[in-house]
Amino acid sequence: MKILFQGDSITDAGRSRDNDVDLGVGYPLLVKANLGFEHPGKYEFFNRGISGNRVTDVYARIKNDIINIKPDVMSILIGVNDVWHEFSCENGVDAEKYYKIYDMLIEEVKTALPDIKIMILEPFVLKGTATEENWNGFYSEVKKRSQMAEKISEKYNLPFIRLQDGFEKLSENIETSYWLFDGVHPTAMGHEYIKQQWLNTFKTI
Repeated sequence: MKILFQGDSITDAGRSRDNDVDLGVGYPLLVKANLGFEHPGKYEFFNRGISGNRVTDVYARIKNDIINIKPDVMSILIGVNDVWHEFSCENGVDAEKYYKIYDMLIEEVKTALPDIKIMILEPFVLKGTATEENWNGFYSEVKKRSQMAEKISEKYNLPFIRLQDGFEKLSENIETSYWLFDGVHPTAMGHEYIKQQWLNTFKTI
């Protein structure tokens, strides 16, 4: 069974571009370690997250990095760069276009791979060194992408993995940088949290 992790730098997590065995140091590696240990030889894992990607970038590589792999299961986490790039270089993707492109992405994947199982991960953000300067806008805009991602999951009857509320709750008794070192990118502990939510959902599909 092929499992594909798709997304931006949170998924990328330093993965190899030349060796599919090297999934980086993020939640895809932790998922692989867990499932690979419990079910030796059952799964094959692929990480195609690319740092800096917006939903438009993932859509642009739909054929090579999704359809051609022919995964049985795909999870996708995308959205924070659609906001971040607007603040950093005025090259973001607004919420309505985010929904439109995401919708096209899922529809085309399901048409090409009708038996695929897809899990949608919620974009998330905390106040940190990368987000505090534009915090109100950052938070509200990521929330909009979260709502759009959830709408996609509802339209296609796909599981939606909630992460924002969990990260906020985890941060109640310790600084946010313990989980997301700059407000966007997870630490080892943050990746462990994502892994747990990923596996909880995977067991239900």
